[in-house]
Amino acid sequence: MSNGSSITEFLLLAFADTRELQLLHFGLFLGIYLAALLGNGLIITAIACDHHLHTPMYFFLLNLSLLDLGSISTTLPKVMVNSLWDTRSISYFGCATQVFFFLFFIVGEYCLLTIMAYDRYVAICKPLHYGTLLGSRACAHMAAAAWGSGFLTALLHTANTFSLPLCHGNAVDQFFCEIPQILKLSCSDAYLREVGLLVVSACLAFGCFVFIVVSYVQIFRAVLRIPSEQGWHKAFSTCLPHLAVVSLFISTGMFAYLKPPSVSSTTLDLVVSLLYSVLPPSVNPLIYSMRNQQLKDALKKLFQSVVFQKQ
Repeated sequence: MSNGSSITEFLLLAFADTRELQLLHFGLFLGIYLAALLGNGLIITAIACDHHLHTPMYFFLLNLSLLDLGSISTTLPKVMVNSLWDTRSISYFGCATQVFFFLFFIVGEYCLLTIMAYDRYVAICKPLHYGTLLGSRACAHMAAAAWGSGFLTALLHTANTFSLPLCHGNAVDQFFCEIPQILKLSCSDAYLREVGLLVVSACLAFGCFVFIVVSYVQIFRAVLRIPSEQGWHKAFSTCLPHLAVVSLFISTGMFAYLKPPSVSSTTLDLVVSLLYSVLPPSVNPLIYSMRNQQLKDALKKLFQSVVFQKQ
């Protein structure tokens, strides 16, 4: 194979070789996927149907659930199909599409988590200006900026990566298509363009990380000045779910991409990539609903309305 045009499909990394384990993995991934669909779907429905939740915080949470649904739907269905039909193949176009949408949703989610940190900062540190700084138009613009950043980043990286000539086979050392694995197949110095784009993206990601850290430093300083224990509890109850989601998202991603080569192995890489691509979208609804009484009440009303309608 001399260039990318001669490659019609890629071979993804399989989780297991035996038929029994493949079917076991299919069942496991199906359960995870259905749980993610149910959890995020319930949050989206509850926020959309309950007018008490039509606030900036829940507007951003609705967008986060949409991004979570998108990101997990980009990877897991193909994994389940391959496990069920005992195959490893994905078409060239399918691989490019997977790279684009995974980047789109992941970058959009990271940008949205940064915006949500700003939302929590304004709510706790500048409560009197909350309505002014986070009006409906401002929230819509910020959410659009998060989605737009994901789209632009995904478009640039996908177009650049799949314009490279590929001559090192078509076996992708991952269970889904991602840019670092595609670059390993390149045989041209042009891959330096993609490396440059990755460096720029890493700098932007680090900038978002610094913004989140600074926001929470200011939040904790403000919380420590609150005299009542009830005020502490209210402030932490609104911040801890977001902080947990951010920590899970960043820690799994950093471990996947920044772990030293000496501890790298095929099995470990599979597990780590599964953690950062599948775990956050699956557990985010649980994290946000555990300590949020308003969301619990909205879900309870949603269940009651469904039950009474059936009766």
